[in-house]
Amino acid sequence: MIRLENVSHYYFPHQSRIVALLEINLEISRGEFLSLIGPNASGKTTLAKLLNALLLPSKGDVWLEDMNTQDPKYLWDIRQKVGLIFSNPDNQIVGTSVEEDIAFGLENLGVPTAEMRTRVKEALKLVGMEDYAKSAPHLLSGGEKQRVAIAGVIAMRPACIVLDEPTDLLDPKGRIEVMETVKRLNREGTTIVYITHFMEEAIEADRIAVLDHGRIVQIGKPQEVFQKVDFLQKLGLDVPEITLLVQELRRGGLKLSPEILTREELINSLKSLRQEKVTAGK
Repeated sequence: MIRLENVSHYYFPHQSRIVALLEINLEISRGEFLSLIGPNASGKTTLAKLLNALLLPSKGDVWLEDMNTQDPKYLWDIRQKVGLIFSNPDNQIVGTSVEEDIAFGLENLGVPTAEMRTRVKEALKLVGMEDYAKSAPHLLSGGEKQRVAIAGVIAMRPACIVLDEPTDLLDPKGRIEVMETVKRLNREGTTIVYITHFMEEAIEADRIAVLDHGRIVQIGKPQEVFQKVDFLQKLGLDVPEITLLVQELRRGGLKLSPEILTREELINSLKSLRQEKVTAGK
């Protein structure tokens, strides 16, 4: 669905050039859930902005299906198909009520009133906020505000949603609410590109791309990426707590898979080991 070919991006190219991305090659499939992780200033946000033509590459090409982001005639089509959500929901909400805020983008597109009402209702239902349609956004919690921001993008019916650290300013409950919404959207066919520094969120993705100094230095399934504990820690990245625990248990002699990422997987594996010992003892 999305293809980056030898993409580089520079800030202040005619002064003291700052390299944000360097020779990025990446393909994102339709319906995929891709997570981007990396230390600060690794290029994650720049990459996110390139995906919907908020920025254009200094070199190389970004393609959405058969549309090149550098071709001005495709600009609005690309931005309708790729929605972008940032970390602070307060910076993205403009309406005096939840439903007005969600309708804002549709009004700018000239969507007929009847269809607008239908889309707003559908979007609210998808994010679990249908009971808050008439509420004032400033009275909502951080997680609820971010779900409203996501609903505003959903109403535009994009094929892909790019989320740049959407839970960064939220409490644990808000993070769970937003993450459940994102997973639900992905299950229903929306392509997700998700930037985060919370590794328990990254493990939900189909693939993880690790960025450092503007380059993709590792890409693969979560089970593959998080086996490289030392490599990730050298980049200054966290590793899921379960991954560290499994590593210590393996060093202690337990025959556990290094691909275990969740508490449930670990508990089931320990139960299996215990059952094997019981069976062997008989």
